[in-house]
Amino acid sequence: MVKFGVHLFLWAERFDISAIKLIKKAKDIGFEGVEIPLMELDVIDVEKTKKELKQHGITALGSMGLPKNLDITSSDARTRERGIEHMKRSIEVISELGGDCINGVIYTAWGKITGKPRTEEEWKYSVDSLKKICQYAKKYGITLGIEPVNRFETYFINTAADAVKLAKDVGEPNIKVHLDTFHMNIEEKNFYQPIKDTGSMLWHMHCCENDRSIAGTGHVDWDGVFRALSEINYDRWIVVESFTQDMEKIAASTAIWRKMAPSADALASEGLKFLKKMAKKYELK
Repeated sequence: MVKFGVHLFLWAERFDISAIKLIKKAKDIGFEGVEIPLMELDVIDVEKTKKELKQHGITALGSMGLPKNLDITSSDARTRERGIEHMKRSIEVISELGGDCINGVIYTAWGKITGKPRTEEEWKYSVDSLKKICQYAKKYGITLGIEPVNRFETYFINTAADAVKLAKDVGEPNIKVHLDTFHMNIEEKNFYQPIKDTGSMLWHMHCCENDRSIAGTGHVDWDGVFRALSEINYDRWIVVESFTQDMEKIAASTAIWRKMAPSADALASEGLKFLKKMAKKYELK
């Protein structure tokens, strides 16, 4: 059954102890899951977070954008190994929190731009590293979702087709694809066909407006999105991922230079209301 979540970057720049209260906030708005950033594992209080998740009946979803010092496509073997080890620790954390997935830019460093297309060597490094990570993740029942992001954030995977190719090259049953309508708006020819072509490989969905404002207020082809999701019998997470200027570091890294909505709460609540309406229209169950 399709469920609705929210990325906690909407309200917090890191998931430290002060952010645990956002779990209740998400529940009160109407979400069933929270996407927890796993880039800084040492600030996460696993026990307190687990208790809060259980108290409010909220599911933990893992979110990753590998930092440059953990780049698994680096020519430096030690950097690749650090990235693999960080992903392994992230798997342990999200498993302890009761989650079953880590999605995002897990295949290279987020924000890394070399000024040229990816190389065969980089592709091999990514495949080999992800294979090791997936094999470790199997023990914990964790699946990884490869998120294509736009050309201004990576040169490595920009389209759903390339994400499917990478997942197939890794060749493990617990690696899938994570699509995001914000990035699709830039890189895909349309919204319907990439979702349809990804099919059963689609594991996670970020639903954001074309300018990262409230879903339903821009020009994303939401009918195309939800028609495709319905036709492939998608039954996992639909997550609101938007950002505000209030989170300065996140705003800087995601190029949020102006006010996108009256408030972060409006981005969450109004976006959720719209997405639930679309899911109902297309009978997503």
